[in-house]
Amino acid sequence: MGPGDFAAQLRGFSLTTAEILYRMPDHPSLLQSYIWQEYDLHPLFPKLKGFLNFWSENLEGALYRIRVTHKALIHPREYDFVASEFRLH
Repeated sequence: MGPGDFAAQLRGFSLTTAEILYRMPDHPSLLQSYIWQEYDLHPLFPKLKGFLNFWSENLEGALYRIRVTHKALIHPREYDFVASEFRLH
């Protein structure tokens, strides 16, 4: 983590991971996977959208599917504490 990452977290940014599947330029029937990871802001994802716009405008591999994970999209399971415990022998 760099020195600006903590300040970004205070502004609401957190780690975002995107799996990008794209078609190979020379062999469009084949798919290639690319993993992108950056601190981004949920739900707008401005950095991811900027990266995908750059990709569409400058790279030859046509985008096929983008799968995004972010802490706001997945949550740890919530636990309820039990007030009593019963044991059977």
